[in-house]
Amino acid sequence: MTTTIPALGTRTAEGSALQAVLLDMDGTLVDTEGFWWDVEVEIFAGLGHTLDDSWRHVVVGGPMSRSAGFLIEATGADIALPELSVLLNDGFEARIGRALPLMPGASRLLAELAAHGVPTALVSASHRRIIDRVLTSLGPQHFALTVAGDEVERTKPFPDPYLLAAAGLGAEPARCAVIEDTATGVAAAEAAGCHVVAVPSVAPIAPAARRTVVTSLEEVDLPFLRGLIGDHVSN
Repeated sequence: MTTTIPALGTRTAEGSALQAVLLDMDGTLVDTEGFWWDVEVEIFAGLGHTLDDSWRHVVVGGPMSRSAGFLIEATGADIALPELSVLLNDGFEARIGRALPLMPGASRLLAELAAHGVPTALVSASHRRIIDRVLTSLGPQHFALTVAGDEVERTKPFPDPYLLAAAGLGAEPARCAVIEDTATGVAAAEAAGCHVVAVPSVAPIAPAARRTVVTSLEEVDLPFLRGLIGDHVSN
């Protein structure tokens, strides 16, 4: 599902081959991947279990059903997945209510895309209630639509969220640039046929075909994104 903002045209300004930019949220635009882990550690401590720090790489970037399910199985905690999901969302929402740091370059990039009329979507594995809270800081006006993890039958690493976002913007996946911070998100975007810019937040991500790795959003601007899609289309 998406928000009710109408779909935009398939061409950006100046006739660029870039038709849309699709952005992940946690760890990509907002510095919150650590928040999720802190909440998970706190909740499982209350259940009498200590989380192994190596598990952080397993749960990062994925849907809550997968990450929470893994932690229940790994710890043997006596809690059901639906109950744990509520606790995780409640704990995360409380934390972002106190502080919500944006990633370096995020505000500038969103403003640049908006100024040039580039169709833009927020595509997250987080639930709708979390996305709507974060949007108050990111600025909902920057996104023509948003896709939440609890609004699709299959979320990341499946391609469905990115295919849905591209279709909602009237764009071809091959002419969409996706910005992601985790291997799970990268896998989803690549399976959808998009070109990916990876900005690793927790675990390293290697460069590959149709994938460009940068260290910060401060390295990403509109000419950079147009160049990636233009190079691919012309080859």
